[in-house]
Amino acid sequence: MVAILIFFAIHWYGSLFFQTFFLHRYAAHKAFTMSVFWERVTYVLTFIFQGSNYLSAYGYGVMHRMHHAFADTEKDPHSPKYSTGIFDMMWKTKNIYSDIRDRRVQVEERFTKGVPHWKWFDDFASNNLTRIAWGTAYSLFYIYFVPSPAYWWLFLLLPIHFLMAPVHGAIINWFAHKYGYVTFPVNDTSKNLMPVDVFMMGEGFHNNHHTHGSSPNFAFRWFEIDPTYQIMKVLDLLHIIRLPKANEKTEKKIKSTPVIEAA
Repeated sequence: MVAILIFFAIHWYGSLFFQTFFLHRYAAHKAFTMSVFWERVTYVLTFIFQGSNYLSAYGYGVMHRMHHAFADTEKDPHSPKYSTGIFDMMWKTKNIYSDIRDRRVQVEERFTKGVPHWKWFDDFASNNLTRIAWGTAYSLFYIYFVPSPAYWWLFLLLPIHFLMAPVHGAIINWFAHKYGYVTFPVNDTSKNLMPVDVFMMGEGFHNNHHTHGSSPNFAFRWFEIDPTYQIMKVLDLLHIIRLPKANEKTEKKIKSTPVIEAA
């Protein structure tokens, strides 16, 4: 059972880290820079950790830019205001993402400019056979390590492995537009889910992010901690990425802003 729980934790946090670090902060927002070499390495690591639910940096980056531009309007790719429920929103998001990734829709240049794309790799990683292979590997792992039939309930975790990235997206795009506290006034329903975001690695600071979209650090209040940003600071020290030099000064100014609402 321990092996199953460790594997689940690795998949949850590994998939989540590369979604927020690479797809979100880098591909969509260019909150930091890195060389082409490290970009390609990160593509591969994203594939390894997301596995059966690998998301294209191009598809995710373009769609997320559209989310910011049209937040909580009819053009928003994923707004709770225009969905009948969380599963309806997830299905709409999946269809819009697929149309963008496969270039079936024409998108304004402002949403595509500078978004990284490695088409042949995306095609391989997003292929249905590749996804099935990952899903089969997860299932075999569970079959081997579930200790006995008495622990059958562990198999209920498998569907989360199959849909890990969409689950992460749904948590933020649904719940962080409904519940939490607001620090900055914005023209949408974005909220901060929790003061210490140990479950979503900083993604839960959604209101902060909607206010300062290009900031690599999503935590702005003194009590908020963004785990992904802490890792990014180490990667900056190792010269794997480059964080903007003005960021620390900006953070100090923003941290003095009072919380304006709690929900």
